[in-house]
Amino acid sequence: MAIPPSYVDLGKPARDIFNKGYGFGLVKLDVKTKSASGVEFTTSGSSNTDTGKVNGSLETKYKWAEYGLTFTEKWNTDNTLGTEIAIEDQIAKGLKLTFDTTFSPNTGKKSGKIKSAYKRECVNLGCDVDFDFAGPAIHGSAVFGFEGWLAGYQMTFDSAKSKLTRNNFSVGYKTGDFQLHTNVNDGSEFGGSIYQKVSDCLETAVNLAWTAGSNSTRFGIAAKYKLDSTASISAKVNNSSLVGVGYTQTLRPGVKLTLSALIDGKSINAGGHKLGLGLELEA
Repeated sequence: MAIPPSYVDLGKPARDIFNKGYGFGLVKLDVKTKSASGVEFTTSGSSNTDTGKVNGSLETKYKWAEYGLTFTEKWNTDNTLGTEIAIEDQIAKGLKLTFDTTFSPNTGKKSGKIKSAYKRECVNLGCDVDFDFAGPAIHGSAVFGFEGWLAGYQMTFDSAKSKLTRNNFSVGYKTGDFQLHTNVNDGSEFGGSIYQKVSDCLETAVNLAWTAGSNSTRFGIAAKYKLDSTASISAKVNNSSLVGVGYTQTLRPGVKLTLSALIDGKSINAGGHKLGLGLELEA
Protein backbone atom coordinates (compact mmCIF):
# COMPACT_ATOMS: atom_id res chain seq x y z
CA MET A 1 0.00 0.00 0.00
CA ALA A 2 1.36 3.41 -0.96
CA ILE A 3 1.66 6.34 1.42
CA PRO A 4 -1.69 8.20 1.55
CA PRO A 5 -1.75 11.97 0.89
CA SER A 6 -1.92 14.52 3.69
CA TYR A 7 -5.38 15.76 4.68
CA VAL A 8 -5.08 19.03 2.73
CA ASP A 9 -4.18 17.04 -0.41
CA LEU A 10 -7.28 14.84 -0.33
CA GLY A 11 -9.26 15.61 -3.49
CA LYS A 12 -6.35 17.65 -4.89
CA PRO A 13 -6.46 16.23 -8.47
CA ALA A 14 -10.04 17.47 -8.88
CA ARG A 15 -9.20 20.89 -7.39
CA ASP A 16 -6.24 21.23 -9.75
CA ILE A 17 -8.52 20.75 -12.76
CA PHE A 18 -10.71 23.60 -11.45
CA ASN A 19 -7.92 25.96 -10.38
CA LYS A 20 -4.81 25.46 -12.49
CA GLY A 21 -4.50 27.08 -15.90
CA TYR A 22 -6.57 30.14 -14.93
CA GLY A 23 -5.73 33.64 -13.69
CA PHE A 24 -8.88 35.71 -14.03
CA GLY A 25 -8.44 39.44 -13.54
CA LEU A 26 -4.66 39.21 -13.17
CA VAL A 27 -1.56 39.98 -15.18
CA LYS A 28 1.07 37.74 -13.60
CA LEU A 29 4.76 36.99 -14.03
CA ASP A 30 6.61 34.13 -12.31
CA VAL A 31 10.36 33.65 -12.61
CA LYS A 32 12.26 30.64 -11.26
CA THR A 33 16.06 30.39 -11.38
CA LYS A 34 18.75 28.30 -9.76
CA SER A 35 22.33 29.33 -9.03
CA ALA A 36 25.42 27.18 -9.55
CA SER A 37 25.63 26.69 -5.77
CA GLY A 38 22.12 25.20 -5.67
CA VAL A 39 20.17 28.19 -4.31
CA GLU A 40 16.69 28.41 -5.86
CA PHE A 41 15.10 31.82 -6.46
CA THR A 42 11.37 32.28 -7.09
CA THR A 43 10.08 35.75 -7.95
CA SER A 44 6.41 36.48 -8.52
CA GLY A 45 4.55 39.66 -9.43
CA SER A 46 0.91 40.30 -10.28
CA SER A 47 -1.35 43.21 -11.08
CA ASN A 48 -5.10 43.14 -10.43
CA THR A 49 -6.87 44.52 -13.50
CA ASP A 50 -9.88 45.61 -11.43
CA THR A 51 -8.14 47.46 -8.60
CA GLY A 52 -4.74 48.12 -10.14
CA LYS A 53 -3.07 46.78 -7.00
CA VAL A 54 0.37 45.24 -7.57
CA ASN A 55 1.67 42.40 -5.41
CA GLY A 56 5.08 40.81 -5.45
CA SER A 57 7.07 38.19 -3.59
CA LEU A 58 10.58 36.78 -3.46
CA GLU A 59 11.59 33.38 -2.15
CA THR A 60 15.02 31.81 -1.83
CA LYS A 61 15.53 28.14 -1.00
CA TYR A 62 18.64 26.13 -0.31
CA LYS A 63 18.66 22.36 0.22
CA TRP A 64 21.43 20.66 2.18
CA ALA A 65 20.60 17.16 0.99
CA GLU A 66 23.34 15.46 2.98
CA TYR A 67 21.62 16.40 6.25
CA GLY A 68 18.02 16.56 4.96
CA LEU A 69 17.84 20.30 5.65
CA THR A 70 15.98 22.96 3.67
CA PHE A 71 16.37 26.70 4.37
CA THR A 72 13.76 29.09 2.95
CA GLU A 73 13.60 32.90 3.12
CA LYS A 74 10.50 34.83 1.98
CA TRP A 75 9.55 38.46 1.43
CA ASN A 76 6.46 40.11 -0.07
CA THR A 77 5.24 43.60 -0.90
CA ASP A 78 3.24 43.69 2.35
CA ASN A 79 6.75 43.90 3.87
CA THR A 80 6.43 40.58 5.67
CA LEU A 81 9.62 38.58 6.17
CA GLY A 82 9.55 34.83 6.63
CA THR A 83 12.12 32.20 7.55
CA GLU A 84 11.57 28.46 7.38
CA ILE A 85 13.90 25.62 8.37
CA ALA A 86 12.88 22.03 7.64
CA ILE A 87 14.58 18.73 8.43
CA GLU A 88 13.33 15.49 6.88
CA ASP A 89 14.12 11.78 7.29
CA GLN A 90 16.94 12.43 9.75
CA ILE A 91 15.44 11.92 13.21
CA ALA A 92 13.24 9.09 11.92
CA LYS A 93 12.33 7.75 8.50
CA GLY A 94 9.23 9.55 7.23
CA LEU A 95 9.36 12.32 9.86
CA LYS A 96 9.58 15.97 8.81
CA LEU A 97 9.95 18.87 11.25
CA THR A 98 9.57 22.50 10.18
CA PHE A 99 10.22 25.72 12.12
CA ASP A 100 8.45 28.68 10.51
CA THR A 101 8.62 32.33 11.62
CA THR A 102 7.31 35.59 10.17
CA PHE A 103 8.03 39.21 11.07
CA SER A 104 6.51 42.47 9.87
CA PRO A 105 8.89 45.45 10.45
CA ASN A 106 6.09 47.97 9.89
CA THR A 107 3.83 46.69 12.66
CA GLY A 108 6.33 44.73 14.74
CA LYS A 109 4.04 41.70 14.56
CA LYS A 110 5.78 38.35 14.99
CA SER A 111 4.48 34.82 14.59
CA GLY A 112 5.95 31.37 14.93
CA LYS A 113 4.88 27.87 14.02
CA ILE A 114 6.26 24.39 14.52
CA LYS A 115 5.07 21.81 12.02
CA SER A 116 5.50 18.08 12.17
CA ALA A 117 4.52 15.43 9.64
CA TYR A 118 4.97 11.68 9.68
CA LYS A 119 4.16 9.40 6.77
CA ARG A 120 4.54 5.71 6.22
CA GLU A 121 2.59 3.05 4.39
CA CYS A 122 -1.13 3.37 5.11
CA VAL A 123 -0.78 6.45 7.35
CA ASN A 124 -0.05 10.18 7.07
CA LEU A 125 -0.08 12.24 10.27
CA GLY A 126 0.40 15.96 10.88
CA CYS A 127 0.55 18.27 13.89
CA ASP A 128 1.22 22.02 13.80
CA VAL A 129 1.42 24.46 16.70
CA ASP A 130 0.82 28.20 16.18
CA PHE A 131 2.38 30.27 18.93
CA ASP A 132 0.33 33.21 20.21
CA PHE A 133 0.58 35.30 23.37
CA ALA A 134 -3.03 34.48 24.20
CA GLY A 135 -2.33 30.76 23.85
CA PRO A 136 -1.13 28.41 21.13
CA ALA A 137 -3.44 26.87 18.56
CA ILE A 138 -2.91 23.19 17.80
CA HIS A 139 -3.73 21.84 14.33
CA GLY A 140 -3.86 18.09 13.89
CA SER A 141 -4.67 15.78 11.00
CA ALA A 142 -4.57 12.08 10.19
CA VAL A 143 -5.19 10.12 7.00
CA PHE A 144 -5.37 6.34 6.81
CA GLY A 145 -5.40 4.32 3.60
CA PHE A 146 -6.21 0.70 2.80
CA GLU A 147 -6.64 -0.90 -0.63
CA GLY A 148 -7.52 2.41 -2.28
CA TRP A 149 -9.86 3.63 0.49
CA LEU A 150 -8.90 6.80 2.35
CA ALA A 151 -10.26 8.18 5.63
CA GLY A 152 -9.12 11.43 7.22
CA TYR A 153 -9.73 13.71 10.19
CA GLN A 154 -8.64 17.31 10.74
CA MET A 155 -9.01 19.44 13.87
CA THR A 156 -7.92 22.74 15.41
CA PHE A 157 -7.84 23.29 19.16
CA ASP A 158 -7.68 26.86 20.44
CA SER A 159 -6.03 26.69 23.84
CA ALA A 160 -7.00 30.30 24.65
CA LYS A 161 -10.69 29.40 24.32
CA SER A 162 -10.24 25.76 25.34
CA LYS A 163 -12.39 24.47 22.52
CA LEU A 164 -12.24 22.90 19.07
CA THR A 165 -12.58 25.54 16.36
CA ARG A 166 -12.35 23.10 13.45
CA ASN A 167 -13.66 19.56 13.19
CA ASN A 168 -13.51 17.99 9.71
CA PHE A 169 -13.97 14.46 8.38
CA SER A 170 -13.22 13.04 4.95
CA VAL A 171 -13.66 9.73 3.13
CA GLY A 172 -12.45 8.86 -0.35
CA TYR A 173 -11.48 6.18 -2.83
CA LYS A 174 -8.49 6.29 -5.15
CA THR A 175 -7.36 4.21 -8.13
CA GLY A 176 -4.89 4.93 -10.90
CA ASP A 177 -7.24 7.00 -13.07
CA PHE A 178 -10.18 7.74 -10.75
CA GLN A 179 -10.59 9.50 -7.41
CA LEU A 180 -13.68 10.08 -5.26
CA HIS A 181 -13.59 12.45 -2.29
CA THR A 182 -16.27 13.47 0.22
CA ASN A 183 -15.95 15.69 3.29
CA VAL A 184 -17.91 17.18 6.18
CA ASN A 185 -16.59 20.41 7.71
CA ASP A 186 -17.73 21.38 11.23
CA GLY A 187 -20.87 19.30 10.79
CA SER A 188 -22.47 22.00 8.62
CA GLU A 189 -20.68 22.06 5.28
CA PHE A 190 -20.79 19.04 3.00
CA GLY A 191 -18.75 18.56 -0.16
CA GLY A 192 -17.61 16.01 -2.68
CA SER A 193 -15.57 15.73 -5.83
CA ILE A 194 -14.87 13.21 -8.58
CA TYR A 195 -11.73 13.14 -10.71
CA GLN A 196 -11.24 10.93 -13.75
CA LYS A 197 -8.40 10.62 -16.21
CA VAL A 198 -10.37 9.59 -19.28
CA SER A 199 -7.29 9.26 -21.48
CA ASP A 200 -3.69 10.48 -21.70
CA CYS A 201 -5.06 13.72 -23.18
CA LEU A 202 -8.32 14.30 -21.27
CA GLU A 203 -8.95 14.83 -17.55
CA THR A 204 -12.34 15.70 -16.05
CA ALA A 205 -13.62 16.72 -12.61
CA VAL A 206 -16.94 17.38 -10.88
CA ASN A 207 -17.47 19.03 -7.49
CA LEU A 208 -20.52 19.49 -5.27
CA ALA A 209 -21.04 21.53 -2.10
CA TRP A 210 -23.95 22.12 0.25
CA THR A 211 -24.27 24.09 3.49
CA ALA A 212 -26.74 23.13 6.21
CA GLY A 213 -29.59 25.61 6.38
CA SER A 214 -29.28 26.46 2.69
CA ASN A 215 -31.60 25.14 0.00
CA SER A 216 -29.10 25.53 -2.84
CA THR A 217 -26.43 23.07 -3.92
CA ARG A 218 -23.30 24.41 -5.56
CA PHE A 219 -21.75 22.33 -8.29
CA GLY A 220 -19.29 22.63 -11.11
CA ILE A 221 -17.84 20.67 -14.03
CA ALA A 222 -14.31 21.10 -15.39
CA ALA A 223 -12.06 19.50 -17.99
CA LYS A 224 -8.50 19.77 -19.24
CA TYR A 225 -7.44 18.60 -22.70
CA LYS A 226 -3.87 18.33 -23.96
CA LEU A 227 -3.72 19.47 -27.56
CA ASP A 228 -0.11 18.28 -27.89
CA SER A 229 3.06 18.07 -25.80
CA THR A 230 3.28 21.89 -25.52
CA ALA A 231 -0.32 23.11 -25.35
CA SER A 232 -3.47 22.44 -23.35
CA ILE A 233 -6.91 23.96 -22.99
CA SER A 234 -9.04 24.07 -19.83
CA ALA A 235 -12.72 24.84 -19.35
CA LYS A 236 -15.12 24.91 -16.41
CA VAL A 237 -18.68 25.96 -15.62
CA ASN A 238 -20.70 26.14 -12.40
CA ASN A 239 -24.36 26.44 -11.45
CA SER A 240 -24.03 30.25 -11.26
CA SER A 241 -23.44 30.22 -15.05
CA LEU A 242 -19.85 31.35 -14.67
CA VAL A 243 -17.83 29.94 -17.55
CA GLY A 244 -14.03 29.84 -17.40
CA VAL A 245 -11.69 29.07 -20.26
CA GLY A 246 -7.90 28.80 -20.17
CA TYR A 247 -5.18 28.14 -22.72
CA THR A 248 -1.61 27.20 -21.79
CA GLN A 249 1.23 27.13 -24.31
CA THR A 250 4.88 26.26 -23.74
CA LEU A 251 6.58 28.67 -26.13
CA ARG A 252 9.98 27.09 -25.57
CA PRO A 253 11.63 25.10 -22.77
CA GLY A 254 11.29 27.20 -19.61
CA VAL A 255 8.79 29.69 -21.08
CA LYS A 256 5.05 29.12 -20.51
CA LEU A 257 2.18 31.45 -21.47
CA THR A 258 -1.31 31.25 -19.96
CA LEU A 259 -4.39 33.07 -21.28
CA SER A 260 -7.73 32.87 -19.48
CA ALA A 261 -11.21 34.37 -19.53
CA LEU A 262 -14.17 34.28 -17.15
CA ILE A 263 -17.60 34.91 -18.65
CA ASP A 264 -20.78 35.57 -16.68
CA GLY A 265 -23.36 33.58 -18.62
CA LYS A 266 -26.28 35.33 -16.88
CA SER A 267 -25.25 38.80 -18.08
CA ILE A 268 -23.22 38.39 -21.25
CA ASN A 269 -24.22 41.79 -22.59
CA ALA A 270 -23.75 43.61 -19.27
CA GLY A 271 -19.98 43.23 -19.20
CA GLY A 272 -17.95 42.55 -16.09
CA HIS A 273 -16.17 39.62 -17.68
CA LYS A 274 -12.54 39.04 -16.69
CA LEU A 275 -9.40 38.28 -18.67
CA GLY A 276 -6.08 36.99 -17.40
CA LEU A 277 -2.52 36.79 -18.66
CA GLY A 278 0.29 34.79 -17.10
CA LEU A 279 3.89 34.20 -18.04
CA GLU A 280 6.21 31.69 -16.35
CA LEU A 281 9.96 31.73 -16.89
CA GLU A 282 12.27 29.04 -15.57
CA ALA A 283 16.01 28.63 -15.99
